[in-house]
Amino acid sequence: MEFNAKEQLPGLIDWMRTQMAACGGKTAVVGISGGKDSSVTAALCVRAYGRENVLGVLMPDGVQPDIDYSNGLVDVLGLRHITFNIHGGTAGILEEMERVGMTPSRQTKVNLPSRMRMATLYAVAQSVERGIVLNTSNLSEDWVGYCTIYGDSAGAFSPLGMYTTEEVIALGRELGLPEKFLLKPPSDGLTGLTDEDNLGFSYHAVNEYIRTGKADPEIRAQIDQKHAASRFKFETMPLYHNGLPIVIEDGTDYYK
Repeated sequence: MEFNAKEQLPGLIDWMRTQMAACGGKTAVVGISGGKDSSVTAALCVRAYGRENVLGVLMPDGVQPDIDYSNGLVDVLGLRHITFNIHGGTAGILEEMERVGMTPSRQTKVNLPSRMRMATLYAVAQSVERGIVLNTSNLSEDWVGYCTIYGDSAGAFSPLGMYTTEEVIALGRELGLPEKFLLKPPSDGLTGLTDEDNLGFSYHAVNEYIRTGKADPEIRAQIDQKHAASRFKFETMPLYHNGLPIVIEDGTDYYK
């Protein structure tokens, strides 16, 4: 199936406007990394809400070697933006763990900055006019669980959550974004490895499997395993149903 970004944009933009209205929001708050997902999300927000209603938030953790991408993106889009260095927060938590006798695991060190960034985004959103945090994740990464629960998996709604990495790039090109923001390899920001290095297979393989069902058997097994193991990140938090009555209706099945 050929992906037509131009045909996708009107429906996506309308949906984004509907979601923002349902949240009672005005200002779209977007974390800016300078990679394809945050760049395309920010460009979509400009198209959907107007540049004056978008706030970009740059969040380096200490010295960030690729911060020029983030600065370049807000310049290209003409975005109102602020820079928060989250290093004091991440370092403080790690130091406290050491103080109480805990040794932070590698996974702790990898995931903590993502969660600190999301806490920062919500702090900012709640301090500007009707601010709403938008999720910037894409379908390919989410499918294999390559995201941090309560970190980059969070947000009020997700414009790109049903688009593969290649489709996100196509949307960015249709929106007129420079190639350097669309082709920057995503990485965990700690080890120097790309996401694909850490996963052990390419996002192209994931995309082909998602859209066509075709994959090398060995890679298919890896994708299926990662998908199954990560579904809890995207499900509503389970509640214990104790049999006690709730006699009012809230219009959802969440409490049933």
